[in-house]
Amino acid sequence: MRHLLVLLSVWVCGLAQAAVTLDERLTSPDGRLAITLQQKSAADGKRSLHYSVRFEGETVIRESLLELQLDNHLSESAMALPIDRRGRWFENLKVTGTRRTSHDQTWKPVTGERAVVRDRYQSLVVDLVKDDNPAYKLAVELRAYDEGVAMRFAFAENPNGSYYRIVSEDTEFALPEGTRAWFHGWAQSRFKLLPLRDWPDQSERPLTLELPNGLHVALLEAQMVDYSRTKFKLSTTKPDTLVTAMHDPADLISPFSTPWRGIMVARTPGKLLENNDFILNLNEPNKIADPSWVKPGKIIRVMTQTTADAKANIDFAVKHNLQYILFDWKWYGPAFSFSSDATKVAIPDFDLPGIIEYARARGIGVWLYVNQQALLMQSDTLFETYRKWGVKGVKFGFVQVGSHRWSTWLQKAIQQAAAAGIMVNIHDDWRQTGEQRTWPNIVTAEGIHGNEEMPDATHNTVLPFTRFLSGAADYTVCYYNPRIKTTHAHQLALAAIYYSPLQTLYWYDKPEMSKDEPELEFWDRIPTVWDETRVLDGKPGVSATVARRSGEQWFIGAITNNDARKLKLSFDFLPKGKRYIAKVYADDATVNTKTKVAVHSVEVSAESVWTLDLLPSGGQAVWLRPAP
Repeated sequence: MRHLLVLLSVWVCGLAQAAVTLDERLTSPDGRLAITLQQKSAADGKRSLHYSVRFEGETVIRESLLELQLDNHLSESAMALPIDRRGRWFENLKVTGTRRTSHDQTWKPVTGERAVVRDRYQSLVVDLVKDDNPAYKLAVELRAYDEGVAMRFAFAENPNGSYYRIVSEDTEFALPEGTRAWFHGWAQSRFKLLPLRDWPDQSERPLTLELPNGLHVALLEAQMVDYSRTKFKLSTTKPDTLVTAMHDPADLISPFSTPWRGIMVARTPGKLLENNDFILNLNEPNKIADPSWVKPGKIIRVMTQTTADAKANIDFAVKHNLQYILFDWKWYGPAFSFSSDATKVAIPDFDLPGIIEYARARGIGVWLYVNQQALLMQSDTLFETYRKWGVKGVKFGFVQVGSHRWSTWLQKAIQQAAAAGIMVNIHDDWRQTGEQRTWPNIVTAEGIHGNEEMPDATHNTVLPFTRFLSGAADYTVCYYNPRIKTTHAHQLALAAIYYSPLQTLYWYDKPEMSKDEPELEFWDRIPTVWDETRVLDGKPGVSATVARRSGEQWFIGAITNNDARKLKLSFDFLPKGKRYIAKVYADDATVNTKTKVAVHSVEVSAESVWTLDLLPSGGQAVWLRPAP
């Protein structure tokens, strides 16, 4: 160990005296954000790549290493090629050129949080080659958006046919001293605000950071479709520094590019959420030629899977303007068994064809749960079978995630579903990396600690500024179950705060639990996709207030953490000179219902300012429509 530390010290000292052989700076279109890329050559001739990021002159990322480790010796040996045995694969890369471009376009998502997305950035590409092996060519690609910066490695086609094995990605994120991170060890875990030391595990992505200078930063992974999932770990040698941590090696064939490493930067945490199209812009455009069959909507799970209960849920869905019902696991037998056939009903009193027809006649679509075992065995034909049945979507259950193998398998399954016109909802530990732009049949995914496990209100206030930076999440909102740890108005508000084109409501509930409480109108009316999204206020762990527009109507959700709180709600986002009717759904202990939610209406305009008086773990929902 002492010998390694001495070698590391020598290497670091060498860097301190290194000559800079490349020094390029790339700025965002608005000029506020800048990323600098340098190559340094040490006294022994070994080279290394480094980058840094600044926002309005303030440090976001200090000088940090940018590096991959490859081990191609088996492929090189098999093809009688020179074997690269260097300790660091990047140490003999030579710069051969640089290219700069600008990009500014707009595109319309099939489903989204805004009707139009602007994709505007400045780009820098640095071309490099191994100085002792010209067959190994590499480009470092950088993009600077107003919302953040991104970087990745692109490998040109190898003329000798050598295969590539990336064994680790050692990109660093050296942060200002005092930075804290919203640590979560896996996609469905709770969050803890921790300093950059003594973590119990690697942290999931996106990873939201709070810098001591007041900036809010999110580190994320984009376009992770043919690679190994990469989390974040603490550097063992450098303080206040994170390092990318691949799940396992990735075996690749050139040409290919690694996933984007994205760094979002904002003055407020709300701006991170407002700018979350950043991850979509780092992915390829929609590949579904005619996506008109991708229909967003609200869905209820059928808790007791019988024909009679299914029809009762369909009738409830019609009454409360839900678009889908879900049959969850075990409808086709033991979900974890390869012997179960996901084309055959395995439970009594369950007339699936009759249920699908009953639903279709009433304008309700049917979703089916399928566990990974059946997907693995049957996905080549399963989705086409479901299409013929009239099934609209499949909930993937307990998918394996992380490894290169399972990442590519899942992407194939998504594409097979798309080819058959089937929407997908992916559970459990998987998160999108923006590929929902490319394959919009991914209408939601879990990867969240939601109402399956009934988190508290404080946890719910963290989610908009963390998990939802990667896209839609299936929180599985509940209403009547006694295990809920928040008020009912809090649960109502989540449908506006949490984005999901397929929004699960009434997760643990049954139709007979409902007394048609007046406040259900908010869920009856609310859509699941939007023309505009505004984060009006909020801070992770404290509160969140989000307003979303569909046409001329606005839906607002406000929640607090476990503490009572007064929140200011300004309506200055409304057009000037126009008046709206605001229907308010608020906690009120005097209301003579079990849910204790009061409903009243008031007229508002852009000049209106309210003070919301929220109970502990409480919330409030507001529906705005133009005044007659």
